[in-house]
Amino acid sequence: VVVLGDVGRSPRMQYHALSLAKHGFAVTLLGFLTGPRVLQYGVKVVYQAVHLLWKLMGRDPATYIFLQNPPGLPAIAVCWFVGLLCGSKLVIDWHNYGYSIMGLVHGPQHTLVLLAKWYEKLFGRLSHLNLCVTNAMREDLAENWHIRYAGPGTPVSLQMTRRPGLSAPVDTATERSLFTERDPQSGVVTRAPGRPALLVSSTSWTEDEDFSILLAALEKFDQLTFSGDNLPSLVCVITGKGPLKEHYSHLISQKHFRHVQFSTPWLEAEDYPLLLGSADLGVCLHKSSSGLDLPMKVVDMFGCCLPVCALNFKCLHELVRHGENGLVFTDAEELAAQLQVLFSKFPDHAGKLSQFRRNLRESEELRWDESWERTVLPLLMDR
Repeated sequence: VVVLGDVGRSPRMQYHALSLAKHGFAVTLLGFLTGPRVLQYGVKVVYQAVHLLWKLMGRDPATYIFLQNPPGLPAIAVCWFVGLLCGSKLVIDWHNYGYSIMGLVHGPQHTLVLLAKWYEKLFGRLSHLNLCVTNAMREDLAENWHIRYAGPGTPVSLQMTRRPGLSAPVDTATERSLFTERDPQSGVVTRAPGRPALLVSSTSWTEDEDFSILLAALEKFDQLTFSGDNLPSLVCVITGKGPLKEHYSHLISQKHFRHVQFSTPWLEAEDYPLLLGSADLGVCLHKSSSGLDLPMKVVDMFGCCLPVCALNFKCLHELVRHGENGLVFTDAEELAAQLQVLFSKFPDHAGKLSQFRRNLRESEELRWDESWERTVLPLLMDR
């Protein structure tokens, strides 16, 4: 199971590895550091190709090589070549198109982007099996790339457990934090009356997420709260790290919010589900470079029964059902209006937020194990 990058940011591939092991496969999980920034494109590709080839050839031949794409340059070609030499069958898990992500930086008609598209299309057809995160991507692979044997979209649910109460500084005299309070007699922790609402988002701070949309919506929300529209104060937590974090942190520092506070932490893996389980609303600004992938952060949030407001794109409806498990918006003005509706009379146990959460808890959608056994395992057994 190969990820040409940080395995910790690839939950689908982690779950593939676990499912394969559960069903009797001997699994090797290969992940790679991205290398120094000075190794750009040509030099980086050669370095990674040699490194990956050495790692794959230095072990017993595999029956299958599961590869995440993107990143697929040079991994698809290297894994196909190793399979050719060793008799391994290449399985590509298509999360998105790598060339479309590159196009966000260089533009869709840049020579490097066109070359990456040609490469991805050529070597993608040489795989034995293909898995997709959405049905829309499966159809696109078949229609425009002539790639067959594409299994149906395989959802991921982290099956996280909702946990009341976010860790926050506690006043030892009153046994109270910003969000919770503890009864000094019984020791029971409950949500504090008059607490602020907790809104969360996560990001890798890259070009495919425009956080100015969220900032503009929160400015409008702050104005409505100040004018007495029966809205709570907000704590907005944006987790993650990446190249544009400093840029947006500077933008936030220039704003003058009165009822909105911000925090931009990097969380350990065990703390992330606790944050999601403690939150009142998630926001997703993923806009999809190809229009064919799905935001994993929403899957994580739904796994914690956390309702979501998500920026709309082509196939988002496969995950977010507007008015049932969350809301879909197209711009800052629409998001601001949704925040106003969802947080009106907060906390309102009969309101839309509570309704969305109940719908998520009662959802009968397949979890990862069930979905994998239905969609992926039969493909492997047939070969």
